[in-house]
Amino acid sequence: MSTDFQQAREALGARLRGLRTEAGLSGMGLAERLGWQRSKVSRLEHGKQTASAHDLEAWARAVGAPEVAADLRRQLTALDTHYRSWRRVLSGGHRAVQDGHADQERVTRVVHLFEPGIVPGIFQTPEYARAVLTDVSAQHGSPPDVEDGVRARMRRQEALYERGHLFHALMWEAALYVVRCPDPADTSAQLDRLAVLAGLDTVNLGIIPLGVRTRFSPSHGFWIMDDRLVVAETCNAELSLDSAEDLELYRQEWAILHEAAVYGQPAYRLIARARARLSNPGHA
Repeated sequence: MSTDFQQAREALGARLRGLRTEAGLSGMGLAERLGWQRSKVSRLEHGKQTASAHDLEAWARAVGAPEVAADLRRQLTALDTHYRSWRRVLSGGHRAVQDGHADQERVTRVVHLFEPGIVPGIFQTPEYARAVLTDVSAQHGSPPDVEDGVRARMRRQEALYERGHLFHALMWEAALYVVRCPDPADTSAQLDRLAVLAGLDTVNLGIIPLGVRTRFSPSHGFWIMDDRLVVAETCNAELSLDSAEDLELYRQEWAILHEAAVYGQPAYRLIARARARLSNPGHA
């Protein structure tokens, strides 16, 4: 199935191919001008490889149309806005990523979020966040600015205490049992923190119990920002989706999960049960 990202990459490739043919160049001829392998020209034109800004500028010069370089870069920027690999997202370090999320949350009044296997970043304790960001750095080879990232993630939580913000959060019960901290006491402290935040006027926390029937099984977490933007996180990329079709799809998925969740005292009991289980792993 072709994704929006792949369709956009193919559209950029078609634009590049059109520029080449208008210049009367074969694929081999263009490759020779650029000093590239012929296969690279083919991959770019068929949407099999994402061009860099440098690639686009070189292409525009090679086909004798340097004036289109800026437009090609804008097309690439639009593509990157919707799909950014974690390696690219994290290339500037954890602090830059967290500050970017904070800026987005600062201008958002109502957030609907779902996380299947982790405590949402905006609810994390410093110890939990430190463990998560350390793992992310090791996995993606990002700059090791974990402590700066932790401090920036804690600053994000200021939105939880500001009037006019509302966070409708859903978590799968399994997320309460995922151990991200080396010290079990830090995991317990995170669950205590989650229970405290659930009592804020700005937070409406629902837990989807294990064993409850749902009409679909979501494979990744997502945040819906003011019904204008969806930020979805997969294992390899961060997606920013703003089409009416995508927004409606994620609203429907969130509503289905909301129906399966429990709130208030039943949610507190699930958190307490997870804390007791993690504190005494030998007892059910």
